[in-house]
Amino acid sequence: MISLKNITKIYTMGNVQVQALGTLSLTVKQGEFIAVLGPSGSGKSTMMNILGCLDKPTGGEYIFDSTPVHQFNRIQLARLRNRKVGFVFQSYNLLPFATAYENIELPLLYARTSAKKRKERVTWLLKSVGLEDRATHRPAELSGGQRQRVAVARALANDPDMILADEPTGNLDTKSGKEILNLFESLNQYGKTLILVTHDEQLASHAKRIIHLLDGKIHQDYLN
Repeated sequence: MISLKNITKIYTMGNVQVQALGTLSLTVKQGEFIAVLGPSGSGKSTMMNILGCLDKPTGGEYIFDSTPVHQFNRIQLARLRNRKVGFVFQSYNLLPFATAYENIELPLLYARTSAKKRKERVTWLLKSVGLEDRATHRPAELSGGQRQRVAVARALANDPDMILADEPTGNLDTKSGKEILNLFESLNQYGKTLILVTHDEQLASHAKRIIHLLDGKIHQDYLN
């Protein structure tokens, strides 16, 4: 499904160049559940941004479903991102003045999905994450666990091939964190490819494959 070949990423800050990733190579098969571990500054977020088409590598090749993503311009990256990738963030990244329904609907609006199909999809997603009775609530009216479930539903709106989650339980209590983890495991059982970035080794232990990054390179890569 995914192939990264000798990916490098260099950020320029004034006269200083910082290498965030160095000759990183990785393959991801359809349906894998991968946890990415590593200390701060190891390149986890940079790798996730490149995988999610939020950023372009400085060098190397990124192949997604036989498509050379590393050659894409910003518009092409945005289209691929909208159709193929779902994001779940630690801070939820929900629109504060939009309802749960409206937050989930947003990717469908960008994809120019018809009103009828949007309603069907959002209603089904709200039910899937157990929030059908919270459709008209805004983020401030929801608990942390409920906000993250809205974020998961939004990530699933366009039925993406891959879900990228960056510390998805970092702001949640233990009970809510387990609920989100159970939701991810269910999605993986239905064939969704999940890549989970975390500092939490206990959370990572639920993944089927674990990758440790260190200094912008893969230090370990093993099946769990």
